[in-house]
Amino acid sequence: MAENSSDFGHVPVLLGRCVELLTPALTRSDPDGSGAVLVDATLGAGGHAERFLTELPGLRLVGLDRDPSALDIAGQRLARFGDRVTLVHTRYDGLGAALAGSGYPASESVDAVLFDLGVSSMQLDRAERGFAYAQDAPLDMRMDPSSPLTAAEIVNTYDEAALADILHRYGEERFARRIAGQIVRRRARAPFTSTAELVALLYQATPAPTRRTGGHPAKRTFQALRIAVNDELASLRSALPAALDALAGGGRIAVMAYQSLEDRIVKRVFAGAVTSRTPVDLPVELPGHEPLFRSLTRGAERADAAEIERNPRSAAVRLRALQRLEQTSGKGDA
Repeated sequence: MAENSSDFGHVPVLLGRCVELLTPALTRSDPDGSGAVLVDATLGAGGHAERFLTELPGLRLVGLDRDPSALDIAGQRLARFGDRVTLVHTRYDGLGAALAGSGYPASESVDAVLFDLGVSSMQLDRAERGFAYAQDAPLDMRMDPSSPLTAAEIVNTYDEAALADILHRYGEERFARRIAGQIVRRRARAPFTSTAELVALLYQATPAPTRRTGGHPAKRTFQALRIAVNDELASLRSALPAALDALAGGGRIAVMAYQSLEDRIVKRVFAGAVTSRTPVDLPVELPGHEPLFRSLTRGAERADAAEIERNPRSAAVRLRALQRLEQTSGKGDA
């Protein structure tokens, strides 16, 4: 089955639903996807991409990822599709430039865009990357190992107020100030070098009743540091408008988010896209002010119990999707 991707250390989330949502936009010109372009903005191990390329033998795919090791794995997995696949090493907010470099205009040139946000299974499962609090590793957390900022630099050099702000804003950590203060006092004796050292401090900094009932004490801090290291939320705020602009008339976008901060950004951007730009006090729709998109999902869709049992990491997913309504001269009608 295409969903069984254990050979590549990753099981694609909501794979069938993503195919169901995006395929109508990819088969408007031809049932085999000929002439259509899909952008996988978070390629990862290539599980979603593989399914689309297999089911639509005429489809072309542009795959983006900031992690070179992910691109290597996906490149091996997708090699059999030959020149139908273009891989680009970039953050997803580089989507416009990646399309231009691949021969597609950044505006109204593609048929579908897929985002699968957050840290990938590959990154979590490779202890040396430092993403997982359950395994001792260097305090790294870079999705792109060539990026300059690491979690160790944040933990060891940011002042107490900046640390507390990161933990509160990106981790929604209720004990952010307490944790930041203890980090600053501990690093005065010796800098943090490993995830285990930080996890030990977080156990001490978290009140015992919360440790018993509030999940792993390191979860929110590790999320916050990862988001800060990789500038994930700012990147997403830039990437979503670029992806919407790239869609041709009738084109579709699907976004999977795994934590509330990401999902709020997606929800806000999508709400703006489906809203009329006619002033609310006017009784008729002004020409050219109609909504540009319509929603394909009612709120955020979730994985069902069967998928969560097969793949526990799907439990947190929130899926939202839109379709572009306006017609363009460059692509087929909706």
